[in-house]
Amino acid sequence: MTTPERPTRARAPLALALAMALVLGAGCGRKDEDAPTQVAAKVNKREITVHQINFLLQQQRGLRAEQIEPAGRQLLERLVDQELAYQKAEDLKLDRDPRVVQQLEMARREIIARAYLEKVREAAVKPTAQEIKAYYDSKPALFSERRVYNLQEIQIEARPEQLEALRGQLTAAKNIAEFVEYLKGNGYKFNAAQAVRAAEQLPLQSLEGFAKLKDGQAVFNAVGNGVQVLVLAGSRMAPVSEEQARPAVEQFLLEERKRKLAEEDLKALRADAKIAYVGKFAAPAASGAAPAAAGPGTAPAAAGASSPALSASEVGKGLGIK
Repeated sequence: MTTPERPTRARAPLALALAMALVLGAGCGRKDEDAPTQVAAKVNKREITVHQINFLLQQQRGLRAEQIEPAGRQLLERLVDQELAYQKAEDLKLDRDPRVVQQLEMARREIIARAYLEKVREAAVKPTAQEIKAYYDSKPALFSERRVYNLQEIQIEARPEQLEALRGQLTAAKNIAEFVEYLKGNGYKFNAAQAVRAAEQLPLQSLEGFAKLKDGQAVFNAVGNGVQVLVLAGSRMAPVSEEQARPAVEQFLLEERKRKLAEEDLKALRADAKIAYVGKFAAPAASGAAPAAAGPGTAPAAAGASSPALSASEVGKGLGIK
């Protein structure tokens, strides 16, 4: 084949629940007398409002019209449970527990910092039609030459000194079944999975390599505790037109611009700030390393599909594994 401190105190879970209750639902019983209140439920002497339900509904993207009402009712029941736990926690004065206070402060900092970065991201400009077309044309494997891949994955436990032998055996094998028999015969621990993935469901940085594979070819990747082998069992063409791809490309490019704006703003803030690392944390400061910003990692979904990771379910006939 070719190979192109978990807290031990019993109150810790309740403390965490309280922290989330205070951050997400602290308004459950605090009523602004100057504002109109739409009451959805009363829990003892406190109210849960429609506004709270609507806020949580806004966090659930992609709800269809017919799903909104049942989802709202489910959220109301969650808010009732949350309010009951919140009231009991107050009775126990858990809101004064140092651990809870610390969690609340960290959650507050996170929410406010995220709000600032979202404000920075709002300055991103939508891509033009020309920019969308240029991106479409630059990624034929994602659009005009898009394929749907039938992949087989083998995860093999191996020591570093065994990797080259495995690579050589994979290259020499006539087919994947022969390679699997080698693994069995030499006592390797492994598991296998199979999945169907469209081009947009693969990591963008790996897509060009997959596009060059022929059916039956494999990719050999060294991973943390061994090897991952990906075999292209088969594929079919499923091109996407520029018109079909335009909304996804526009959203993808816009998100990239937002990400870069936030990243550049943080770099500027770091450059203007006086940051001194102390004690055991002083060493990283010497390298000037800043936390890496998370990238998108996957391509825009041309057909609106999600991108789940390959499962670890067992492969049957494809690899001859029982």
